[in-house]
Amino acid sequence: MGGGYHNGTYDDKKGMKYIFADRGRIGKALKGRFLYLFLDYDGTLAPIARTPGGAVTPKRTRGLLRRLSKLRNCKIAVVSGRKLSGVEKRIRLKNIVYAGNHGFEVRGPGLRFEGPVPPGYKKSFAEIKAKLRERFSRIDGVIVEDKSFSLGVHYRLAAGKDMPLVKKIFYSVTGAYEKKDIVTVKAGKMALEIRPPTSWDKGKVVLWLLEKQKALARDKKRKVLPVYIGDDTTDEDAFEVLKDTGLTIFVGRPRKTKAEFYLKDTEDVAKFLETVLNIQAEALRA
Repeated sequence: MGGGYHNGTYDDKKGMKYIFADRGRIGKALKGRFLYLFLDYDGTLAPIARTPGGAVTPKRTRGLLRRLSKLRNCKIAVVSGRKLSGVEKRIRLKNIVYAGNHGFEVRGPGLRFEGPVPPGYKKSFAEIKAKLRERFSRIDGVIVEDKSFSLGVHYRLAAGKDMPLVKKIFYSVTGAYEKKDIVTVKAGKMALEIRPPTSWDKGKVVLWLLEKQKALARDKKRKVLPVYIGDDTTDEDAFEVLKDTGLTIFVGRPRKTKAEFYLKDTEDVAKFLETVLNIQAEALRA
């Protein structure tokens, strides 16, 4: 793995590899390690849907998560741009960590975190929401989603001819607020978003959760192998921070990304989780 998990015996300097291309070597990298699985939701655990409410975790995937979460040599965190309560309802498992709003809200066994918002953010947030909803009410297929700490504008259902206009309206409304450092603006898959003006992102919450895990671990010398799987541009922050210490996996067609491996789709993700389950369960039986 070029610049990545060098101790895991996989060293590829030519670019991102399909993770199932060499099962034996990947199995060797995972075997005997405590794994911390960090998983995006939309496009990773659940297929991308036409609307935010339509993304559902397949029964097989949820069953694998449940079984993995019960292993003492594995921990799971779902790291999503969704509102915390929303992603919790879609997984409905008690013994895993949930990080919503790109890590701005975290809840799990022994964990509770909520990022602070600067003065004036909530007022500006309400103003932006009202303006965007009014402007986008004239364009079919645009959904403005209030996620408490962040606001998402989804335009997957908008007509192709309207997409440039959607972006123009969004940036015209948010531009003055961003210039004054009242909000941060981010782009994702067929979505635009405003967040609090902080440097907190998926990469930073992953590092924070890893430090928490080290503090909770009974065996302080036991190394943790982080595995991050995601499909969106917002996952690149996590790929970046784990490039020298973990296994980073992009979901979808290979493209320019900081991840070192890829899986084809959400079905492939389930297949990989099943592989991890078998390796970890076998290690416990040994």
